[in-house]
Amino acid sequence: MKLQSQIPVFNLFGETASFPDVVHCERIWDRARLHDWKIAPHRHRQMMQIFFVEQGAARIRVDGVSSRLEDGDFQFIPAQSVHDLEIVRGSEGLVLSFPVALVAALHNTGLERRLARSFVAQADARVRLVLRQIATTFAGTDTYRDSLLVGLAQTALAASAEIAARSAEAMEPLQERRMLEFDRLLVEHLAAGWGAAEFALAMSITPGHLSRICRGATGQSASRHIEAARMTEAGRLLAFTRLSVAEIGYRLGYADPPYFSRRFREATGETPSQYRSRYSG
Repeated sequence: MKLQSQIPVFNLFGETASFPDVVHCERIWDRARLHDWKIAPHRHRQMMQIFFVEQGAARIRVDGVSSRLEDGDFQFIPAQSVHDLEIVRGSEGLVLSFPVALVAALHNTGLERRLARSFVAQADARVRLVLRQIATTFAGTDTYRDSLLVGLAQTALAASAEIAARSAEAMEPLQERRMLEFDRLLVEHLAAGWGAAEFALAMSITPGHLSRICRGATGQSASRHIEAARMTEAGRLLAFTRLSVAEIGYRLGYADPPYFSRRFREATGETPSQYRSRYSG
């Protein structure tokens, strides 16, 4: 694998120019066949996606977690997540791409938090309908096409998030909201070197309360969850960039490179160099 200086960041599959429309919609077949039905690891800085398989199958890996999609399944991919795809030849469906500003414009923090995580689900009748309406409107020339697309896109994202909420493991609603808030703050402050105390302060709760919420959701203390998030990002940067180990440590809030290397080895069982070598062959 040829390593880059950064993980590839695309607005669409391979495009790095500005976002070309208010939303984007294309058939799986139209794009996948151009890449021999395999899309290499990449991420989108300011764009979220819904990958909907109408017929066929695909394997999607998001931040190292693989899912298999078959007829009627969809996967939501949040901004910044590293993902790659292997699609069964001849599969059909839709790939829909949405600027994150569409969700921010709704001023619904609960929806924003729900859409901060990847999820897989079976599309219900409402989601299927709105995704097809987006495809039809995107291809059309209606006078108010852009406004229609914005409304339909927001409906699609909210309806998808509703399915994820219904299928999520049972958790007390306030705890779930708190955990989603914690994860959002983690993404925003991953390089700041914050510990559990700083995150708890930002959430207006005590560090002990934060750890209880985190244990209920993940089985880990808040401190462990924070370090796991840093190590996940470290693994991405080691695998998909040419940044030095020291630079990766600095980016993730570790001022002492040897300490970062020790923590990474304790978390993964490999040194950063050993981990990287598995991806550089």
